[in-house]
Amino acid sequence: MSSLVGPDEDDPRGKLPVPGNVQDAVRTLIEWAGDDPSREGLLDTPARVARAWKEYCLGYEEDPSVHLSRVFEEVGGYNEIVLLKDIPFQSHCEHHMAPIIGKAAIAYLPSDRVVGISKLARVLHGFARRLQVQERLTAEVADCIWEHLEPQGVAVVIEAAHSCMTARGVRTPGVGMITSRMMGTFLDDPRSREEVLKLMGY
Repeated sequence: MSSLVGPDEDDPRGKLPVPGNVQDAVRTLIEWAGDDPSREGLLDTPARVARAWKEYCLGYEEDPSVHLSRVFEEVGGYNEIVLLKDIPFQSHCEHHMAPIIGKAAIAYLPSDRVVGISKLARVLHGFARRLQVQERLTAEVADCIWEHLEPQGVAVVIEAAHSCMTARGVRTPGVGMITSRMMGTFLDDPRSREEVLKLMGY
């Protein structure tokens, strides 16, 4: 099937048409899982699933570093830690395409410029809205801030639950995974690292 199917009320992206071959792939998966893709309740599911995945993966359509392009140098002499913590995010693991749901703490020690605090969350979401592994996500966020803000230090800690572990496989709910990346003074100076981790709640 090569036709495009039109929009539905659940589409958040301007009523995006879905190619027929994409819908066919979802129908095949439904059938392989054991259900009938032609029954009434599943007729519109292939298009909805396809649109949902476009939304889940919006990060492929953006460069997260863009959010760090506007900086402020008039900070009144402030030269201490800037921290945004408990930032909720959702991603999907690249191994099973299962949800990763968690929170992040992002901190940096400015050199001579700062960025709007919401931009740190935007950087996180830009990388999270891709197929991911938590270790890489942590590194990508930290590396992006380090490269584009050129601070004295960067610290990123991510804590998340992985549905590929809680809902399948070992089926162990309630387990959280923590990853961190320290750069600059937070890596080299134990006292600075201890301070930022304490502020983050770790």
